[in-house]
Amino acid sequence: MHQYKGKLIIHTGSMFSGKTSSLEKDVKRFNIAKYKTVAFKPSVDTRYPNSEIRTHDDITLNAVIVNNISEICEYCKLHDPDVVAIDEVQFLGGKIEEITDVINKLLEKNKTVILAGLDMDFTGQAFEIVKELMPMADYLYKHHAVCAKCGIDAWVSHRKTKAQERIVIGATDEYEPLCRKCFLEEQKG
Repeated sequence: MHQYKGKLIIHTGSMFSGKTSSLEKDVKRFNIAKYKTVAFKPSVDTRYPNSEIRTHDDITLNAVIVNNISEICEYCKLHDPDVVAIDEVQFLGGKIEEITDVINKLLEKNKTVILAGLDMDFTGQAFEIVKELMPMADYLYKHHAVCAKCGIDAWVSHRKTKAQERIVIGATDEYEPLCRKCFLEEQKG
């Protein structure tokens, strides 16, 4: 696993595509290899109990709850982990420049950074922080769910409710993965 030291690994895509499952598997592999790991979860993700990240397959990973990138920076100064994992990075508080700066500093210290997050919101617009982080990645994985309408690779997380706020925390009651064609048909209807 030493080949991943100082590397940025990003798992992105729509909801239900396996991003968090991939992050969890990466962290588990580093734990097996005896690396000191820590996982972080933004406090706005209230779907599951505070101290855990949970996949849609019901696999859990202990996590430190944070409001912003500054809290991650402080934790890392105190605990000096080898591997830093952040789930739902699109919800992480802090300015884009601050987030990219902290991640770059971790990488410069030879830390492995693993991120999982949505690349787009429910309207198909990019989450700015993920858009900025993707070119920085050493390993970038675009995951795809299965379109809930036609069964091909999904492209976006379609919101099934009428809520218009950009951030609405939810799961299958609020969202479904759709391919581009089915998403555009939903937008017209």
